[in-house]
Amino acid sequence: MVVADVGRRRGELPPVSWPWVLAAAGGLLALLVGLSSRYGPHRDELYFVAAGRRLAWGYPDQPPLTPLIARAADVLAPGSLVALHLPSALAAAAVVVLAALTARELGGRTGAQLLTAVATGTGVVVVTLGHILSTTTIDTLFWVVIVYVVLRTLSRDAPRGWLLVGLLTGVGLLDKHLVAFLLVGIVVGIALTPQVRHHLLSPWAWAGAGLALLIWLPNLLWQATNGWPQLELAADIRDEYSGLGPRLEFVGLLLVQVSPVAAALWIYGLVRLLRVPSLVRARPLAWAFLVLVVVFLVTGSKAYYVVGAVPVLLAAGACGLEERWSRRGLVVAGVVLGLGAFVAWPAALPLLPERTFGASVYPELNDDQAEMIGWPALVSTVDRAVADSGARLVVTQNYGEAGALEWYGSDVPVFSGHNGYAAWGPPPPGLTGPVVLVGYEGAPAWAVGCRSVGVVDNGVDVDNEEQGGAVQVCDGPRGSWADVWDEVSHLDA
Repeated sequence: MVVADVGRRRGELPPVSWPWVLAAAGGLLALLVGLSSRYGPHRDELYFVAAGRRLAWGYPDQPPLTPLIARAADVLAPGSLVALHLPSALAAAAVVVLAALTARELGGRTGAQLLTAVATGTGVVVVTLGHILSTTTIDTLFWVVIVYVVLRTLSRDAPRGWLLVGLLTGVGLLDKHLVAFLLVGIVVGIALTPQVRHHLLSPWAWAGAGLALLIWLPNLLWQATNGWPQLELAADIRDEYSGLGPRLEFVGLLLVQVSPVAAALWIYGLVRLLRVPSLVRARPLAWAFLVLVVVFLVTGSKAYYVVGAVPVLLAAGACGLEERWSRRGLVVAGVVLGLGAFVAWPAALPLLPERTFGASVYPELNDDQAEMIGWPALVSTVDRAVADSGARLVVTQNYGEAGALEWYGSDVPVFSGHNGYAAWGPPPPGLTGPVVLVGYEGAPAWAVGCRSVGVVDNGVDVDNEEQGGAVQVCDGPRGSWADVWDEVSHLDA
């Protein structure tokens, strides 16, 4: 097959503006590290630490990579919020660098690289993910680096790059399965772009796919031997986000999750990738974004799933502005982009005192910060209930409560039926007697002799999932723990 055009050579690209790029990434990193110990751990982080202490090739609600990262932080600096949040801060800084490199790969000089870095690094969703260790944080990093390597592979017509894409995809699949959708979107995009379609027949591409599958295989086998629980959980999420309202919310969040101003930039970049002839080799990434939006919109998914595919669009838009605008115009654009995102930062970062945050509108914009407040108060309330009742164990309704009791320390063993915790129970047969229940609305059917002994109060009037939750003391389960554990267990997001 004779290909009509040739890939771009490395020497044709402008130099990387490392001082500016590293300054932008370093500034974000310093901010995130500086704020990392404010408030407390997120409920999901508490769960990841608990899962990391029970390492496996999979869990009902995620693959093993993020719990492994949480385990490393827990071992290196037990109980340290700085250590727990550092991987996320580093991931966010890396996303900023990769976004700037993507702009350079599209032909962008210093102005485009810096504008892309600013638009990406100030984005509300990026700073949110940079502050919280989550599967989405690591997944976003993998999406951005995969998009960058795919862009290099296509623009330089260097098919050996597919091996690296396969390696990155395989490791990314050990964090979150959504990266498979990205690759499907890219394949569709390549198929729709005649100038690069020959890559689909490349043995390097097939070798990369095989490598990704090989790396993913242990997690796939775990899912298969455990009844594919992530498919069940995905179905629950789809049901929760189905309907017109959630789909309209998806579109709205898609437009504002970086910032409303940045949305104008990435939409401009999307149009450029689809229409500008010199960007034809990057066009599959525009098609991939559109495919992903349609698929996630139709299936009732969450808008932040596609955030890793946005930096290449921001880069394309920044390159277009650099061609049309003066340096002063680019500076003004960067300032506007930064200010447009900064007004929402208190929803993403612990910038306000806890009580001030709780009284503001920000918890309604993003409840993640609210879920990082009040854990010591919960643990103190439960410890008092244990001491007063002589309980020998605690059972919590959700994994955040159980994880908090493990993180801050509990005087008695802690169990829960929520997601991964279900597999780590039931309590051993010899662990009988009174039990403290946390977070249950009323006495569950599987427990007997329950009485309320208090409620959880974070003391700063922050409305989160735990605030006002019941603390009960029960005589025990109805029968043995093994008899009722199926009733205790539940799988949900």
